Amino acid sequence: MTRLSPQHPAALTGAAAAARLADLLLAKNWLLCTAESCTGGLIAAACTGLAGSSHWFERGFVTYSNAAKCELLGVDAGLIETHGAVSEAVARAMAAGALTHSHAQVSVAVTGVAGPTGGSADKPVGTVWFGFALPGGVTSQLQHFTGDRAGVRQATVLHALNRLSELIQSRT
Repeated sequence: MTRLSPQHPAALTGAAAAARLADLLLAKNWLLCTAESCTGGLIAAACTGLAGSSHWFERGFVTYSNAAKCELLGVDAGLIETHGAVSEAVARAMAAGALTHSHAQVSVAVTGVAGPTGGSADKPVGTVWFGFALPGGVTSQLQHFTGDRAGVRQATVLHALNRLSELIQSRT
């Protein structure tokens, strides 16, 4: 389980993490889009909560249902059937699909089990897969967060914003 100290970059507030990401995107003249399932648009809300976000935030997809993942992002239904909606394959496909269906150069996708129900032995509550698409390819990451539904969702938002910032910085 991931536990964050107050000094860890992911312990930043959503606004501070979004501002850091905004600076990095603006410096590269890149646009961001989001593809969200378990967060239901909270990453997009954290981004668009900043004045001037239209200069770097292109759009957000809330694809809570499997049908929405397929229809809006082009995720292959066979991936969902084979791996489940909460999986590396689906997170990666969501991130890639977000770029395909937008004008952005960068995307972040999240799919997970926020709880309090819906978990399983293989995918307990707090399991979240992240997909990050940047010029040059798609990467993914699995995280396990603790807490209630609100806590898991907030930790997911912060991790998405901070990890994307780290990935952009590593390409500088």
